[in-house]
Amino acid sequence: MKQRFEKQTVVVTGGGGGIGGATCRRFGREGARVAVFDLNLAAAQAVADQINAEGGVAQAFHCDIANRASVDAAVRATEAALGPIDVLVNNAGWDVFKPFTKTEPAQWDRLIAINLTGALHMHHAVLPGMAERKKGRIVNIASDAARVGSSGEAVYAACKGGLVSFSKTIAREHARHGITVNVICPGPTDTALLAGVAEGAPNPEKLIEAFTRAIPLGRLGQADDLAGAIAFFASEDAGFITGQVVSVSGGLTMNG
Repeated sequence: MKQRFEKQTVVVTGGGGGIGGATCRRFGREGARVAVFDLNLAAAQAVADQINAEGGVAQAFHCDIANRASVDAAVRATEAALGPIDVLVNNAGWDVFKPFTKTEPAQWDRLIAINLTGALHMHHAVLPGMAERKKGRIVNIASDAARVGSSGEAVYAACKGGLVSFSKTIAREHARHGITVNVICPGPTDTALLAGVAEGAPNPEKLIEAFTRAIPLGRLGQADDLAGAIAFFASEDAGFITGQVVSVSGGLTMNG
């Protein structure tokens, strides 16, 4: 495979999960030094071990993106071990599938902390170094819920909608520094997060079947489907693309 990211340091939050793990492995195969950030250090370590076993370079870091001190510590440790951060992929997320009136403020707080504030922490920690070096790629993972809404995911959709708007603003603020900021919006993807969301529905199997039937390409997304799109936005091939939002949803949503 082409080594598009040789000598580059890439941070992926939620790197121990489905999309995050696939993304880390993709960057590892393409020559990056991969920092696998996750709240679950064991899951992050398993991904890092796999990359290293395949001849890549990766290291796991415990990171609670909702905690700024944890973010700062993980970023410092990454730069000490792997070098300055060239690419940041904000992938970590969490959801609960309930009608809004059935949710509680404590759930809102956690949803906002993980899905929005966590990404703000990561940008705030990484952007100054990228700006100083006059280069950087940021890929934020939002959701098609941000673009078209999604019943049972009101606060999650609000967070992801905020991330889209935030990304466009940061893309404008930092274009002069040679930093690009783009957004990937996954549709229904076969991950543990989707399984967890489905468990909150009255009939999980019917929900998954409904998602699958609604997708024109006839299947749920797979983690590797997202990894390829993320790697593109992080590459030099996307060097003149910034502030853009792309759905990776099998055609479930088609936004112009």
